[in-house]
Amino acid sequence: MLIFIENTPRAYAWGSTDALPEMLGTTPTGLPQAELWLGTHPGSPAQIAKATPAPHSVIDLVEADPDRYGVDGGPLPFLLKVLAIGAPLSLQVHPNRTQAAAGFAAEEAAGVPRDARERNYGDANHKPELLVALSEVSALSGFRPLVAARDDLERYARAAAGVPDPEGAAALQAVAEKLCPDEVSTTDAELRSFFLSWVFSGDHRVARALEALTGLAAAVVPGDPGVSPSGDRDLAMRALIDTHSGDPGVLVSLLLHHVRLQPGESIYLGARQLHAYLGGIAVEVMAASDNVLRAGLTEKHVDIEELTRVLDPEELGDPRLAPERLAPGLDAWQPDIDDFQLLRARVCDPDDDAGMPECHERASRRVAIRVPRPAVIVVTRGRVRIERVEGAGADASDTSAPAPLAEVASARRGQSLYVSAGESIEITGHGEMFLATVGGIDLQVPRVS
Repeated sequence: MLIFIENTPRAYAWGSTDALPEMLGTTPTGLPQAELWLGTHPGSPAQIAKATPAPHSVIDLVEADPDRYGVDGGPLPFLLKVLAIGAPLSLQVHPNRTQAAAGFAAEEAAGVPRDARERNYGDANHKPELLVALSEVSALSGFRPLVAARDDLERYARAAAGVPDPEGAAALQAVAEKLCPDEVSTTDAELRSFFLSWVFSGDHRVARALEALTGLAAAVVPGDPGVSPSGDRDLAMRALIDTHSGDPGVLVSLLLHHVRLQPGESIYLGARQLHAYLGGIAVEVMAASDNVLRAGLTEKHVDIEELTRVLDPEELGDPRLAPERLAPGLDAWQPDIDDFQLLRARVCDPDDDAGMPECHERASRRVAIRVPRPAVIVVTRGRVRIERVEGAGADASDTSAPAPLAEVASARRGQSLYVSAGESIEITGHGEMFLATVGGIDLQVPRVS
């Protein structure tokens, strides 16, 4: 079955006020609209679109027919989202499965209410995540080489040396000097842990360092060779200070890769990687969990002791993940996990512009995808036609068998569908869509010779 689904965007403070309404074809409310959740997560399950007078969620769908709509008889192990990032998110990290199970059990045993502000673990699951940019997206993603962080601290210290209060510049220089690995025993990971401890220690020099950075934010010109060899880093710093001036997370950001993604580029973050998304529109798929430990840039609960216990302090290589081309017009992001994989289908009809004035060079007239497990689709450009022929694989010589039944859905930009486990689907039209489903299975339709 191809079932249209919908949901109300989550109104987090960092959301854009107009990006999701523009995509969904709805009227802006004037409030931030941050995330559109498309899945069975109980925090905000998608609803079956206009099915009956009484609302029905995809959870109801799974419970009514777990074999067809569920995964191993239960809800989806993944959650597909559309993000509209109007301001930086909190610096955050997600636990692995072992850490999540232990943390959830401990808070349950301690009687911490599930909705308590100080609650860290809402479930016992890990939360790896994959983000694909729809517009330019800026993000902080994983620890970068320590020498790069040290160089930026020293650069900011030099730039702040002429301000009326020199204590901030001195604090930046002093902590930079401490981020030098000891030839005998001190590792980069240990130095990162030291830096995090210092940033959240309450030391008055932390506040002075943040004041110095705030003073520089308005004065530093990105790209100025005398002050700012890294324009992107300075722009990110200014964005953080504009929204979270005085927050220790501003300093923590210096430890992280700053990544600028163009549309179609992506990053994959496994469990325990510190990160924050700063701006842009994107499709994101993750394990179905809402476990978040925060390290600043937020008014929400921050538990530094638990966060430093959970996070991976080692350097992360390039967080980008390139897709694999499965067929013309079909790309796949398939991290080595069972929870999810993400496919992008781009189809082109030269006779139909459908909001896409030109055919994309990597699009195809027709794309076929196997769907042996339930999937969720969101259309992000143009309009696509999705067709599934139930029973198409039956023996054609069996005249007693019922004729295959074709099911067709036409979906425009901003519309979403829940796809039951079953036969392959074929996509035509003129547009782009993303399909999320369970990981570890082959979704490529064999070519017929």
